[in-house]
Amino acid sequence: MSQHPVLPSTRRAVLAGSAALAAAGYAAPAEAHRGGHGDGRGHDRTRLTVLGTTDLHGNVFNWDYFKNAEFDNATHDDIGVAKVATLVSAMRNERRGEPTLLLDAGDTIQGTPLAYYYARVEPITEGSKHPMALAMNLMDYDAAALGNHEFNYGIDTLRAYEEQLNFPLLGANAVDAQTKRPVFPPYVIKSFKPRHGPRIKVGILGLTNPGIAIWDKANVEGRMEFPGLVEQASKFVPEMKRRGCDVIIVSAHSGADTSSSYGDALPTENASSLIAADVPGIDAILVGHAHKEIPQRYVRNTKTGRDVLLCEPLYWGMRLAVMDLDLVRDRGGWRVITATSQTLNSNLVAERSDVARAVRSQHDKVVTYVNSVIGTSAVALSAARAVVEDVPIIDFIQYVQADAVKTATGGTLPVLSIAAPFNRAASFPAGEVTYRDVAGLYIYDNTLLGIQVTGAQVKDYLEHSARYFKQVSGPGPFTMNQVTNAVTTKAPGGTPDYNFDSVAGLDADLTYDIDIAQAVGSRITNLAYGAVPVAADQQFAMAINNYRQSGGGGFPHVATAPVLYNAQVEIRQLLIDWVTANGTIDPAQFASTDWKLTSGGAAIVVS
Repeated sequence: MSQHPVLPSTRRAVLAGSAALAAAGYAAPAEAHRGGHGDGRGHDRTRLTVLGTTDLHGNVFNWDYFKNAEFDNATHDDIGVAKVATLVSAMRNERRGEPTLLLDAGDTIQGTPLAYYYARVEPITEGSKHPMALAMNLMDYDAAALGNHEFNYGIDTLRAYEEQLNFPLLGANAVDAQTKRPVFPPYVIKSFKPRHGPRIKVGILGLTNPGIAIWDKANVEGRMEFPGLVEQASKFVPEMKRRGCDVIIVSAHSGADTSSSYGDALPTENASSLIAADVPGIDAILVGHAHKEIPQRYVRNTKTGRDVLLCEPLYWGMRLAVMDLDLVRDRGGWRVITATSQTLNSNLVAERSDVARAVRSQHDKVVTYVNSVIGTSAVALSAARAVVEDVPIIDFIQYVQADAVKTATGGTLPVLSIAAPFNRAASFPAGEVTYRDVAGLYIYDNTLLGIQVTGAQVKDYLEHSARYFKQVSGPGPFTMNQVTNAVTTKAPGGTPDYNFDSVAGLDADLTYDIDIAQAVGSRITNLAYGAVPVAADQQFAMAINNYRQSGGGGFPHVATAPVLYNAQVEIRQLLIDWVTANGTIDPAQFASTDWKLTSGGAAIVVS
């Protein structure tokens, strides 16, 4: 029986056409901004509409593969490019006869079991069609920027995906390691004939994230480099101008609020505002990567004094960006005189039937795949409190990782393992455990490495991780929100759960307290291995994921530590293979209480 999302939605009515735009929150631009659209202002003005998506992350349908149910969240957003396609069609119809572009700002081929399946189980490198390519081709995208997650499955998979697209993948700052020339098209120029006047030439510059050099080091090292976004935009925007572009749009997989998750090792991760401020000649930027909603923001260019429009349409297809650029004829060409934007909500629209139909069979196959039983759990396990206490379901990750590294290295050193609570909603039921239960615990496509570290380095690592906690004193009780996700200069929106690592031992417990009454850098106390205080020069092997080992999160020492093991094995698949081989997940085999939160050395209560 088909298990695809049922429409109409069980939560609310769904709409299409002009009703969809109204329901999505569309506000028609003021009449003063509609020159060349039958408003009697003459033939010297027109409007360019730029529609945009970003961070789709393999979502075609409004479906949560880990819950095996229609997606929902606290604000009742919907997801999936099939719904966004309805908004795109409605906007194109509303702007019929006017120049319109559809762009994406990256991260399309990773993030769901649907995307994983066609990268690893029936890979597109062996002839399968990628569901995102099928969907996005039907939507007639004009171009897409490369996201950092495009590189997760290796360059061969990325190139296979690129070959399946009817539109270019742009990456002006993805360059050959030797020649320093872009290995993807840096930009594309589109030409439109308005109702009156000369043709409009629109340049679309694509920029990706410098963090790729760290996050996917094993896939790109020695082959590609990723210089700064401002640097490459400064090079290519003048070139696009020389080629006659009247309008320049940037599609940037880089957030608007300046920050980096990897310290100062590379150019700024979230640099869209810097591009707008530092590079003259840009009219608007479609922003991606940060998973935020920015309906409309302006950044003033420091050289020209002109405002540059920024718009970011959240993620997973929850929103569609609509940017309106009003143009006036100027010395035989066109220039932008006003630019406004808004985001449309996809949660009250129907799927576009042709897009849904094109991917339905692939979706059904993956639903069957992720719901297959692979083992049993002796008891129910949950990650709900993993950010404030040592819970067995995280111990399970630690155990499987450490055991794999010990097996690969021969166990000559005592083995530790790091793990973070990626998904507080993850759980194993008592009884049958499915692929999706395990995949829901480890939602990223990280691979496993083994590195060599000292006791002093382990202490430094844990101190860095303990930045995750807010500084509070007293026994509590505290809520989880009162002690977790501390705001830092590197994480102005709060330290994410995935940057809180715990460390555990395999053959003996690694135990420690986290005293959150103390200042950052002085929180780890009573650090011991096998009940013996850890010596500064004590040697350990550490099981660690590739994101962390390559510098993600800025954790100390690990990026330069000797590598003992790196077979490019995905951790999620290791967990699945372990359950399949062993049959039963029993906490008695791996669970221990290795760490606890304290205040002034005394236990605290977190509700």
